[in-house]
Amino acid sequence: MEIMKLMEWCRTYRRFDQAKPVPENVLENIMEAARLANSASNRQQLRFLVVKSPEMVEKLFTFTHWAAILPKELGQPKDGEHPVLFIVPTYEASEKAKWTDVDIGIAETRMTIAAAAEGVGSCILANIERDPIRDVLGLPASIEIATIVAFGYPTHESHIVSMKDGDVKYYLDEKKDYCVPKRSREDLFRIV
Repeated sequence: MEIMKLMEWCRTYRRFDQAKPVPENVLENIMEAARLANSASNRQQLRFLVVKSPEMVEKLFTFTHWAAILPKELGQPKDGEHPVLFIVPTYEASEKAKWTDVDIGIAETRMTIAAAAEGVGSCILANIERDPIRDVLGLPASIEIATIVAFGYPTHESHIVSMKDGDVKYYLDEKKDYCVPKRSREDLFRIV
């Protein structure tokens, strides 16, 4: 896929085909993308938990909250639409550095782009219940979970649309595809 088309397709997806697992070679590319990601001072402090068994994915799913802008009945994936894979970036709380959150963002971006290149959609989730997730994964209290990333083959589309009257809220169209307003380039950049 041409790089800018890939960037456009690499959107947030919230409904997946649960009958279609992410193949091992695609998962390996996603993991390799995170491994190769830039890291502040090359500290490489992140560790990633890959959750792919359907039972564990479902356990984690119960502690995730999706599409807060939409009413819950529209935003939360229904049975049969859940992700098939989660990747959980973690780090030692005592080692949190000024740039740890930046490193997480870089690694997650790399993973989601690698997934998108294979037609796999993703959703970075920050609205999660961290303590129950930590318990399900058997992690000690010293391990921090900032976000988790859901993956699967999307059953809907996500389109970029022009922003109207400064409204940034995404919405569903008549086909229940996501419409995501974006500011114009002129609104975002100033060349000096």
